[in-house]
Amino acid sequence: MITELQQFDTELFLKIHRGLSNDFFDVIMPLMRNRFFWSPLYLFIVIFCIQQHKKTGYYMILMLLVTFGLGDLIASRIIKPAVERVRPCNEISLANKIIHRVPCGSGKSFPSSHATNHFGIAVFLIGLFYEKWKPILPLSLGWAFIISFAQIYVGVHYPIDTIVGALLGTCIGLFTFYIYKKIRPVA
Repeated sequence: MITELQQFDTELFLKIHRGLSNDFFDVIMPLMRNRFFWSPLYLFIVIFCIQQHKKTGYYMILMLLVTFGLGDLIASRIIKPAVERVRPCNEISLANKIIHRVPCGSGKSFPSSHATNHFGIAVFLIGLFYEKWKPILPLSLGWAFIISFAQIYVGVHYPIDTIVGALLGTCIGLFTFYIYKKIRPVA
């Protein structure tokens, strides 16, 4: 069963990484996974929360940081060292099939920290703003999906890495939003 799942994961990875290869994606996908590309969005979220929600905005930002910290801790410091899955771009059996679009790095692959963190943040933001602004749902989930998809396209994660990261991040985002609702000051 595990062998078949790994085989499926590798085949799907190659269909995305090589099969969807095109000049547009080659330019845009490395940007989509780059934290500096998204820095203006992160800054906007911080400023928006503080300007629009005053004291409560600081709690929002604090819980966003907790969401990110929990995601990074669980994915990068606990699960990755325990599983030790090699990134596809470092997998010897795939060496002749990898298109090097970004540096591979020496870190492990499972689960994707990018997917964990961004789905966690997306779900937390949905919890915060969905009642007053419904477009937050497709925008946040689309944003997290694009970042996760880019991880596969550039060759640093398998699809299952990003799916599990998305599920883990979703759980973390729900958890931190639950905590936020318990500790937030009454406006």
